Amino acid sequence: MTLNSGCVYRERVPKRAGGVTLLDWLSAEYVHSSRDEWRQRIAEGRVTLDGAAAASDAALGVGQELCWTRPPWVEPEVPLTFEVVHEDAQVLVVSKPSGLPTMPGGAFSENTLLTLVRARDAKWSAVHRLGRGTSGLVVFATPESAAAVSRAFAEREVEKRYLARVTGALEPQTITAPIGLVPHAKLGELHAVSERGRFAQSIVEKVDGSLATVRIVTGRPHQVRVHLAWVGHPLEGDPLYGPRGALLDALPSDLGYYLHAWQLAFRHPASGELLRLTAHPERSA
Repeated sequence: MTLNSGCVYRERVPKRAGGVTLLDWLSAEYVHSSRDEWRQRIAEGRVTLDGAAAASDAALGVGQELCWTRPPWVEPEVPLTFEVVHEDAQVLVVSKPSGLPTMPGGAFSENTLLTLVRARDAKWSAVHRLGRGTSGLVVFATPESAAAVSRAFAEREVEKRYLARVTGALEPQTITAPIGLVPHAKLGELHAVSERGRFAQSIVEKVDGSLATVRIVTGRPHQVRVHLAWVGHPLEGDPLYGPRGALLDALPSDLGYYLHAWQLAFRHPASGELLRLTAHPERSA
């Protein structure tokens, strides 16, 4: 176990924060820390506005650069490996193991798939992400191709299939419950089924015992976990999403379930060739 290098979080003050005090904004927007913890960081000079240390009662101006510095910390141990499934000059597709975060966030800054991939070649950027507990295919692209690949994901031009180990006797079906933000005691909000959410579609194509093949048409956060729980068949061991949408006492990054991003198909951004890629399931399946 080693210390990471710490990090600096940056954001541009949005319109809705204009005129709000620095302490009020941070403690309301970033509930992972208490109001007293934010007050202490500000007092220690670890929070700046446009490069200068700011007071707790400083009024925020729209467009200001707000930064706060997090000192080095010991990150949780994770599997620091990945498998290259496809690579050419514009696109890299890898298979990540369960337990490895795709991107920095929360307790993870350096123990991430992005860090590992960029250590191999710094030109790559992730165009989507998988949850920490989900294994399987993740697509990276160069700066010249990232926008086109991201657009293909956004416009539902990417065919995506998952393998999921579920509870109960799930049957093939199409699930269209909308997904949006709902209240959560630990995070403030998280994604789950919500009447005010966005359209989401998951197609359970095949069920073999407890192992289901699910094609997702949209790509909402935690979509497979949310939808299967909503129809009464949550992932086996899912610590967060319970039957019929019940939220359990856990975080989205907590482990214990099996979900594998198994297959992807999309057009290459430069050649137009149809790429069909498969990540062999992890042994835990």
